[in-house]
Amino acid sequence: MNMRHAKPAFAPPPLDSNLHSLSRQLIELRIEHADLDATIDRLAEALPQDELLLRRLKKRRLALRDQVTRLENMLDPREPA
Repeated sequence: MNMRHAKPAFAPPPLDSNLHSLSRQLIELRIEHADLDATIDRLAEALPQDELLLRRLKKRRLALRDQVTRLENMLDPREPA
């Protein structure tokens, strides 16, 4: 039997199934950002407000937004490299 033309027993998984792919990281960061947004909204309505906690969460949300933007630019650069 000629083994050079045999097909592999399994196909490699699609790229997006990679747990560490940039597109997967982007999705996870967007979900975390949305969750944080909802948490901030709920805490902002609560009385008494924990200003320090709100400030920390907003800072974290901004950092997540920056990470999302960086990944978006890596996946779809606007100008040629």
